[in-house]
Amino acid sequence: MAEIDLPGTGTHRLREPEPLDLPGTAAAGRTAFAAAHVVADPLGANAPGAPAAVDWDATLAFRRHLWSLGLGVADAMDTAQRGMGLDWTATKELITRSGAEARAVGGSLACGVGTDQLTHPAVTLPTILAAYEQQLEAVEEACAQPILMASRALAATAQGPDDYLRVYGRLIGQSRQPVILHWLGEMFDPALAGYWGSPDLDRATGTVLTLIREHADRIDGIKVSLLDADREISLRRALPAGVKLYTGDDFNYPQLIRGDELGHSHALLGIFDPIAGRAAAALHALDAGDPDRYDALLAPTLPLARHLFAAPTYHYKTGIVFLAWLAGHQDHFTMVAGAQSGRSVPHLVELFRLADAAGVLPDPDLAVQRMRRFLAVAGVEA
Repeated sequence: MAEIDLPGTGTHRLREPEPLDLPGTAAAGRTAFAAAHVVADPLGANAPGAPAAVDWDATLAFRRHLWSLGLGVADAMDTAQRGMGLDWTATKELITRSGAEARAVGGSLACGVGTDQLTHPAVTLPTILAAYEQQLEAVEEACAQPILMASRALAATAQGPDDYLRVYGRLIGQSRQPVILHWLGEMFDPALAGYWGSPDLDRATGTVLTLIREHADRIDGIKVSLLDADREISLRRALPAGVKLYTGDDFNYPQLIRGDELGHSHALLGIFDPIAGRAAAALHALDAGDPDRYDALLAPTLPLARHLFAAPTYHYKTGIVFLAWLAGHQDHFTMVAGAQSGRSVPHLVELFRLADAAGVLPDPDLAVQRMRRFLAVAGVEA
């Protein structure tokens, strides 16, 4: 049995990986996307402020892993470090490459459409719309479904709800296929405070519903990442028929996806990156009418998720990549923009322990070997 001495914890013996029932096909009852991270080139100049250097082979291999489980891939999202190291040049290449890979393997792909190529703080609404349109074209050329991401530039420029309605209305009307809207709370990105034209979430929700009701036939769904289960459920119940609520709530996803007698959420989640196998198996358990198995698979992942996404939440990407390294999906713990320094050693030690408890370390011996290497570099001999 693999074991390791963890600072502050003592000897930790890892559990044996649990066999999972993974048919490799998409679940029927829920649409599920894993928001995927990118793998940095360990020999690239991935310093803060430098253009992103990406290991494309490893990045695309991880997407093939997600597709092989029957999950969709949500790419070029905040999990991929949009706005935190992944510049538009690298993002566009990611969208193009992922699109080609998705077509080759028949994988479901949705990609973020944003405005992050705008680097000057003084912009106008027409400039913001043009930036959105440029990225929408890139996503459509990749044959991916567009996710209209929240825009820092729009948050800084819009004078009120009407500006949001005009910009989004134009984009929805131009898209060749139904879009997914994206409401990202300020805990994920402080620059998005007051999105939809008001810091009052009730008023912001009213604006979102106005937009959705006006364009319901052109909107597939809305991803909500506010970490507020009650608010998500309330919005879900107010949506027009046929418009999905994609949960982005990494604190409460098991209950939201399971749902109740009045409905359920679908999934577009960063936590599905490290727990992909258990998530896929859990969704198939729901399809099979076995909610107890669903709960048993996802319940152990919730403490991991809540630690991973703890404040400051926007540094969760560091933990995502750390877990990918421990699980053997990449050969190093290096990130674009040097973001591997975003979490402390004690945070990552606890993440290791919780990942083992959640059953998401497929090779315990490899995980122990790599954790020892990490601790040695950090000056803590295991």
